[in-house]
Amino acid sequence: MTENSALPPAGHSPDAAQEPDAAQEPDAAQEPDAAQEPDAAQEPDADFQAAFWSAKHALALASATAFARHGVHEGQQFVLRSLWAQDGLTPGQLAKRLGLATPTVTRAATRMEAAGLLRREPHPSDRRLVRLRLTSRGRGLEQVIDDEMRQLTERALATLSTAEREALIGTLQQIRRNLSAG
Repeated sequence: MTENSALPPAGHSPDAAQEPDAAQEPDAAQEPDAAQEPDAAQEPDADFQAAFWSAKHALALASATAFARHGVHEGQQFVLRSLWAQDGLTPGQLAKRLGLATPTVTRAATRMEAAGLLRREPHPSDRRLVRLRLTSRGRGLEQVIDDEMRQLTERALATLSTAEREALIGTLQQIRRNLSAG
């Protein structure tokens, strides 16, 4: 994948408004056209989705690279973290904790079972259910994956102050609540 494939479609770059084309710069003597579209500096939320998509995509690519070194696919680190906290969850319980659909967790569990990260065990009291149990390989990745996640977080937030980090996390949590509310 090329570096440019991590960018949003043309015309949707969060930095596009900050990179004027020299050939299109207005002459200083020219008056601005009242019908011109406002730039992103005048409408700070105009490029929110493009900026969010771009950051999310960059984090997904960096995560995929980091976790692939350990045979873990992007997203599986959250399944592992949940099972490290409480091994033996059913796919439905895990889906609820992660905010996913049960079939999504079932597909991930199938892939993770094939990779030797977990195994399915029959539920002791309900034959219709299975419990997901970590294998020694899955359990052994806890420190490695935690270290990778810490390094990714530090890399992503490296230029932000503590106050900016706290504000960003709070803002992202508020966005999730806004979108979950309906």
